[in-house]
Amino acid sequence: MNSKRLIIVLFLSVTVFQTNFVTAQETKRPKKPNIIFVLADDLARADIGAYGQTKIKTPVLDRIAKEGVRFTQGYSGASVCAPSRASLITGLHTGHCPIRANREIKPEGQKPLPEGTYTIGKLLKENGYATLCSGKWGMGMFDTSGSPLKMGFDHFYGYNCQRHAHSYFPTYLYEDDKRIELDGKTYSQDIIVKNTLQWIRQHKDEPFFLFYAATLPHGNYEIDDQGLYKNEKDWNDRQKNYAAMVTRLDTQVGQILDLIKELNLDEDTILFFAGDNGSSFEPNSPISKLFNSNGDLRGYKRSLYEGGLRQAFLVRWSKHIAADTINDTPIAFWDILPTVAELAGGRVPDGVPTDGVSILPTLLGGKKPERDTFYWELHEGQSIQAARWKNWKFVKNGTKKSIELYDLQTDLSESKNLANEHPDLVKIGENLLRTLRTESPDWQLKD
Repeated sequence: MNSKRLIIVLFLSVTVFQTNFVTAQETKRPKKPNIIFVLADDLARADIGAYGQTKIKTPVLDRIAKEGVRFTQGYSGASVCAPSRASLITGLHTGHCPIRANREIKPEGQKPLPEGTYTIGKLLKENGYATLCSGKWGMGMFDTSGSPLKMGFDHFYGYNCQRHAHSYFPTYLYEDDKRIELDGKTYSQDIIVKNTLQWIRQHKDEPFFLFYAATLPHGNYEIDDQGLYKNEKDWNDRQKNYAAMVTRLDTQVGQILDLIKELNLDEDTILFFAGDNGSSFEPNSPISKLFNSNGDLRGYKRSLYEGGLRQAFLVRWSKHIAADTINDTPIAFWDILPTVAELAGGRVPDGVPTDGVSILPTLLGGKKPERDTFYWELHEGQSIQAARWKNWKFVKNGTKKSIELYDLQTDLSESKNLANEHPDLVKIGENLLRTLRTESPDWQLKD
């Protein structure tokens, strides 16, 4: 073999080796998982069988708990809609979040997220994801800085205004920023789920992020079929409707999971499920008495006790997350942004503030987050604050009120105020409530 021919043979051999090496390396790279976050509206922690419910049937969510991880100390971003959702998509707790209360804007909509707000939607678009928000937005109409189409979502379908979302038989919904006229007789959640499933089919060949912000089971308590509960003789219609709405939510989550399996995307899709705040029913209401929705937790919607904040929190990722796992790690909505950043193979960009930490190592059976402090504030009328430090919970129900102190390890129902017994801990709480927030002209502490 002459030298010229030898060089050609060697060149071809090296090229084949390099090609095979690159191909092998590419096959080893993990595929970016599809990410689904299902957010229920006003669902209480114990409305789900996996968290103790016995009267309302939730077979799909119970199965998700069996096939994934059930967190016992998962916290929502706030105890009302808008700030809880804003905390979720910005990765900021309500001491830093640009939305810290529900604020209505006439004739339609809520106080918008400000221009330049960094969100999960933006992060995932930067990492090659198709993005959809369906259901309820509530953080800015389409002509404002807070439009979902300006916050990283390619497509939107459902209600923008949370007041409009009180009606389950609306005369219109929105597809992107276009108003779709309806007959006022069609159950809205069925239309929204149909559009959501169509979108998943359209984007099955690329990584996608679905933020399914269902309105169920938020009031008004309307449904087109009471289903399993129609013949419950000792229940009133509101109780039947509420139970049927929770079960309808469960069924719709099942429709999404069934499609994911049909498209052979099960192992490539991680699903998060949580509620945006605690029960909307005070403890002595007929619904609370029948279903015991908050279990042993004190408080409900608009309070900063555990019943307003602690939520059902499930995560399922077939073949990646160990099945039937119960995890006692405290986590919160503001942890989701850094978690999905890691899932997408990226990170939170430099200069973008976040109060969260990635819980992906925890989900995969690794180490727990190295932090022990959580914070909330709410401005619905008077300003209220709460913080958690280790197992100690601090609550202040007004600027002129004294700090309440509870030991969550021994008193989950927050029934015994220990402030007088531990003045040293009260000082720690006072410092946390002062330093874990930034001043804002929109969110001044007031009575």
